[in-house]
Amino acid sequence: MREPVERVDGQDRVLGVVDRDEAIRNGWPHRIATTVCRDARGRVLVHRRPEHVSRFPGHYDWLIGGAVEVGESYEEAAARELTEELGVRARVRFVYKFLCRGAISPYWLGVHEAVVSEPLTPDPSAIAWHGWIGEAELGEALRTRLFVPDGVEALRRHPGLSSPTAATRQPTPPPR
Repeated sequence: MREPVERVDGQDRVLGVVDRDEAIRNGWPHRIATTVCRDARGRVLVHRRPEHVSRFPGHYDWLIGGAVEVGESYEEAAARELTEELGVRARVRFVYKFLCRGAISPYWLGVHEAVVSEPLTPDPSAIAWHGWIGEAELGEALRTRLFVPDGVEALRRHPGLSSPTAATRQPTPPPR
């Protein structure tokens, strides 16, 4: 298996271990852990995915994260992903989870928050650009930039952020 994950049911109970690509191909729910990063001023980290990645190339996102490994908790995965993708260690706080129908496949999405005070050293294979923006600027970015659709869905559900109505509209992606 290239990337083993726990296949889970509609109540997030483990059914077994499968390869992540197999879970995606078959539409089997698995687990993803993400983090909303804030700086000391409360601004939210937004980043753009590289053009060469297979999933959502060039799209913007406000979540940092990835698959939960076998036997790992959502919180452990969220903290690990911060280190892998941003080169930082921070205490993550669980906020909510939901069964995301997903643009590619269904999965349980655990959303966390962390205050990041140390300098970021993003992994260029995962992050092409990053910047800190206020919540109002996030709403404007959602109106003018192409965001990962699952991140937009998570923003609509986030209890601590204002969910701009613009989040329901996504600009048409440019032709490739």
